[in-house]
Amino acid sequence: MSEFTSEVRRELVERIIPFWRSLRDDKNGGYIGQVEFDLRRVPEAPRGCILNSRILWFFSEAAMTLSDRDLLDEADHAYAELLSMYDRKNKGVYWAINPDGSVYDGTKHTYNQAFAIYALSAYYRASGKKEALDLAYELFETVEDKCFDGDGYLEAFTEDWKPAGNEKLSENGVEAGRTMNTLLHVMEGYTGLYEADGDGRVRKKLYDILDIFEKKIYNPKRRRQEVFFDLDYNTLIDLHSFGHDIETSWLADHTLEVLDDDDLTKKIRPLLIEMAENTYDLAFTDHGFCNESENGVVNTSSIWWVQAEALLGFMNAYRHTGEEKFKDAYMSQWRYIRDVLSDKREGSEWFWSVREDGTPDPKPIVEPWKCPYHNGRMCLKVIREME
Repeated sequence: MSEFTSEVRRELVERIIPFWRSLRDDKNGGYIGQVEFDLRRVPEAPRGCILNSRILWFFSEAAMTLSDRDLLDEADHAYAELLSMYDRKNKGVYWAINPDGSVYDGTKHTYNQAFAIYALSAYYRASGKKEALDLAYELFETVEDKCFDGDGYLEAFTEDWKPAGNEKLSENGVEAGRTMNTLLHVMEGYTGLYEADGDGRVRKKLYDILDIFEKKIYNPKRRRQEVFFDLDYNTLIDLHSFGHDIETSWLADHTLEVLDDDDLTKKIRPLLIEMAENTYDLAFTDHGFCNESENGVVNTSSIWWVQAEALLGFMNAYRHTGEEKFKDAYMSQWRYIRDVLSDKREGSEWFWSVREDGTPDPKPIVEPWKCPYHNGRMCLKVIREME
């Protein structure tokens, strides 16, 4: 365990942190939003709010975990960029801006608002800046006013909050009215906000979200979450997202620990362990954790975020069950990440994905979704829990 923790720490401080710090743009603000597979940087690429929020969250959490004031300076830089993504007239954060600060895509998406709340909450905890917490609450109130419809969260809107198509959070040939993914990260953002301030309004919404998860999202017969829904929570496709299931298995468990309600935990945690068991049976291999299964056909690509979440999910399952198979699984995940997924080229980070034969897909190293949040969070959580 000591060697494992040391290796994870080195991955964080010698590869992940230096890579993202090197993308800092002091001329335009924020961080460069695109790095191609050949490591060519594209400073003129749009700056996505999801990417910037995750960078802000990452440097805030890293500054606290490593007690490193220099990393808080990076968080300050990302915070300034997030402020430029905020629409003071209509409220909410944009989907993306240009490097000069002009709006590239004015879409308002619930997913984006949730990640901004998550990032601002961590930044407040790291910096103590009350204005960051105030903005997180302003976004929380906007989400509840504009996105919550009584049954759950609507997702995509125009710049002035008119309903819009949800193609940004849909895939596999469907366009969903609601998605498991957005609900998961609203829960995550609200959990971060509750950790920062302990507000009763936020606590109540977390109970509501876990109720939706239990009654609408989780499929007890198949021991999995459904992914894409119409507005009445009818599932639109036979898709099993192994990555999201293993991520939810520990992320929702963290929410339970933050809420500290024994009755709620006894009701929800067995479902989370059940999902971890199911993904272990269906998706865990010696060449990386599989991505998803559509209509029974398994996609065996090993995607960067899925591998990181699998390690954390199996580590959490081992903590609660003591089953050695989960310990073996998360250690196997680490070896795969260390030896295959982590890009050893100078000036790089992790590959986007790796094929079953071990060769990397030539996808960007950085783009609007490829970020230091999943792999950085994996390292930070391992360090905190193991040390």
